Amino acid sequence: MMKFLFMVFFMIPLCFKMHMYWMVQFMLMMMMMMFMNLTLNIMNFSNLSYMLGCDMISYGLILLSIWISSLMIMASESLYKSNFYYKFFLLNVILLLIMLYLTFSVMNLFMFYLFFEGSLIPTLMLIIGWGYQPERIQAGMYLLFYTLFVSLPLLMGIFFIYEKMSSMMMYFMKFYSYDMLLLYISMVMAFLVKMPMYFTHLWLPKAHVEAPISGSMILAAIMLKLGGYGLLRILIILQKINLKVGFVWIIISLIGGFYISLKCFCQVDMKSLIAYSSVAHMSLVIGGIMTMNYWGFMGAYILMIGHGLCSSGMFCLSNISYERLGSRSLFLNKGMMNFMPSMSMWWFLFMSSNMAAPPSLNLMGEISLINSLISWSWLSMIMLMMISFFSAGYSLYLYSYTQHGKYNLGIYSFYGGVSREYLMLMLHWLPLNILILKIDYSMIWF
Repeated sequence: MMKFLFMVFFMIPLCFKMHMYWMVQFMLMMMMMMFMNLTLNIMNFSNLSYMLGCDMISYGLILLSIWISSLMIMASESLYKSNFYYKFFLLNVILLLIMLYLTFSVMNLFMFYLFFEGSLIPTLMLIIGWGYQPERIQAGMYLLFYTLFVSLPLLMGIFFIYEKMSSMMMYFMKFYSYDMLLLYISMVMAFLVKMPMYFTHLWLPKAHVEAPISGSMILAAIMLKLGGYGLLRILIILQKINLKVGFVWIIISLIGGFYISLKCFCQVDMKSLIAYSSVAHMSLVIGGIMTMNYWGFMGAYILMIGHGLCSSGMFCLSNISYERLGSRSLFLNKGMMNFMPSMSMWWFLFMSSNMAAPPSLNLMGEISLINSLISWSWLSMIMLMMISFFSAGYSLYLYSYTQHGKYNLGIYSFYGGVSREYLMLMLHWLPLNILILKIDYSMIWF
């Protein structure tokens, strides 16, 4: 695992060379291919080096991080063209990737906390440095304070565990189980805010709308997954107490997911709508993890990977429209099918994946999650039906509103899209729908 870390570290000088923009992206793609060839022991931690290791959960999320980082560079070509601090931008992407790589691969709980919080800084730089509106400062503050408010209790909880266990290795956690409410709340809240759970989700739409395309992609694809990853790791030692109070989070998530789905119909900003739909998907993931059964864990993992690719692709699509029209408003982005028929197909493909149509990973994840939640209580079926139905509803709403209708007469010249954009969308969509052929890897690692 250390060798890949060094590979990313040695990409840093490349960022400052002239005309090396695409070279950095190429190196990330190459690293991705090398990482895919890693031999993996599905049932246990493998590839151990000093403090780093990798099991199936880490492996999938690290792959996703490297993949999305290379696509971020691809999506931000306008920075390179307009020479807008693109070297610093590349450095930022590489630093963020280092943080994420370490978050997912460290074995020590304190180190995990360190990088979990550290990944906030490059994201903040992305939003404040390359965002669009002056409100990006406020969005950055929201992001920072929501996360920092709950991160100190997490740190205290980790120190408490260290005092009890005399070790912070994730290996040894399965031998312990704590029945302490305060410890449970202090540990779990940080991840629930990061997910984000309904009630603590306010920073997400704000951050998404103000972030540049690269910021939105990494936020949707990886930042939300940090919370899920933390929960999957931490609930091992909090099983007893979670069986008593876990139902609270499930109820909040299911009702919140339904509310947020309705909220999606009120949005007039494309990015805002996609951001709210992320919250609805993540509420299912929280529900699945909190049921603490096998199906829930599997489904949460698969939906996290699937949502990472799908949501990121949808942000790319909204950015493509934004670069043409200078607006993300649904009122102006109408009748796009007349101008960009090929792009319309991509909108359709991503929207169908977003509503969990086969053969996307989202479908497999949602089936597992629905399975786990209904086995937990059949009453949850009511909210699950609502969430699934409205999920299809707002996907169709966004698609039909942007692609059909009478186009804005202010637009008089247009071009359909360049090969870079189509390739970028293809690289989001293919893994999302081809990985279902290898779904057994995601289903048997427990």
